Amino acid sequence: MLDKKEEQLLIDLTSARGVPGNEEEVREVFKNYAKEYAEDIFFDGLGSVIAKHSGSGGGPKIFICGHMDEVGFMVTKITEKGFIEFQTLGGWWGQVMLAQQVEIKTQAGKIIHGVIGSKPPHVLTQEARNKPYDVKEMFIDIGATSEEEAKGWGIRPGDMITPYIEYKRMNDSKFLLAKAWDNRVGTAVSLRVLENLAKEGHDNCLFAGSDVMEEVGLRGARTSTHLVNPDIAIALDTGTAGDTPGMTPKEADSVLGKGPQVLIFDASMIPHKKLLNFVTNVAEELEIPFQYTVIAGGGTDAGMMHLTRNGVPSIAITVPVRYLHSHTSVIHEDDYLNTVKLVTEVVRRLDAEAVKELLSY
Repeated sequence: MLDKKEEQLLIDLTSARGVPGNEEEVREVFKNYAKEYAEDIFFDGLGSVIAKHSGSGGGPKIFICGHMDEVGFMVTKITEKGFIEFQTLGGWWGQVMLAQQVEIKTQAGKIIHGVIGSKPPHVLTQEARNKPYDVKEMFIDIGATSEEEAKGWGIRPGDMITPYIEYKRMNDSKFLLAKAWDNRVGTAVSLRVLENLAKEGHDNCLFAGSDVMEEVGLRGARTSTHLVNPDIAIALDTGTAGDTPGMTPKEADSVLGKGPQVLIFDASMIPHKKLLNFVTNVAEELEIPFQYTVIAGGGTDAGMMHLTRNGVPSIAITVPVRYLHSHTSVIHEDDYLNTVKLVTEVVRRLDAEAVKELLSY
């Protein structure tokens, strides 16, 4: 079971609001947690955060990184009657959006509560009812009566909109419900591995970070990896679970509670084969459960990491999640804990000799 400190980190990270390009709240949580264990905390020009801890051996540079941003929305217009038009940020499926509560954060930091609305089904034709409702026709109701009133509350185009939901442990089980597991759980893994290795010691130079703007094209990974210039890079992210009714093994076959996912293929990257073997051999030796995973329709920050500078051997290790890119996603705490355990040991073993072997062709 998670101890109180570990669970509070997850609560703090998932409660923070942070859409692509507006990750400040998440960055503050990262900085506050990392400062006890890092010798330096620095940033790329876009705002990705990186905590450095040098081990005793003067070994290779190992970069492990989640991403701070969650899928969300942006205010684009206030209507004459005080409703909010918005732009999606990241991949949203219209069916999971209607009637969901959201929060708008103004430039002054004020939080405005709202709900995503649409025409009621009662006024739609039968044909229209049988089709997915167009996201472009949705709006956000904040209880304002005019454009002037909404503007008076401080709302303006460009303001961040995030899903509204409270973190919950589901019925005293090991299943944890929250918004933004994608990818606050990867950010938590990055921080916990930093903590473990700072306390226990290691032989390399660890850079533990979290990127901006992954959900809109893996943008922060390009700049942060260029800045760190690592010898090895590991993306820490989330992947699709396949253990709910109606899913088939060809669509997704990971099961919550059966361990982290090791990606062998995604749309952005084929992992470095020697690094893949290294990771799975460590897991098998230590009897850490893991699941091989293919994500044909998406990618992770490793897709940018491995193409940086002259090429960086990279891999993605992910936590399986139910109901990704919605207000209400679910993880299993054992998967989180085993991901921390696996990545800690992989980084510990990536000393000069191991990295030299990985880079020999």
